[in-house]
Amino acid sequence: MLKRFTVLLLIASIVSANFSRLFIYAGFELNRNYIATKLCENRNKPWLHCNGKCYFMKKIKQAEEKERSDERQSQKNLFQEALFTQKPEVGFYSQVLQVIQVPERRITLPKVYLPIFQPPRLG
Repeated sequence: MLKRFTVLLLIASIVSANFSRLFIYAGFELNRNYIATKLCENRNKPWLHCNGKCYFMKKIKQAEEKERSDERQSQKNLFQEALFTQKPEVGFYSQVLQVIQVPERRITLPKVYLPIFQPPRLG
């Protein structure tokens, strides 16, 4: 019984998240008279024929902003889950690494003493 209740609760939460605009529209249609007389921003301007549509549009915008922020938050959570929690183990094997001795070769320059070139003096 508890499993069925949990499943139904999860299904209802998923449906309500995906159909938030539908619920807003249904609530607007059911309470249209109350919204038009009490909550509408243009209730004092009957020539605009708003009838609560301004309130409805405001609620739709709020729902869209909430969906965007929830989507950003879920993307952040996905990014955080992708990080490593343990340090990777790095091992060095002595068979692969070898010390190579470089032969000692000295380069000797020829010992020829030549006079240093000096340009001729002017004057």
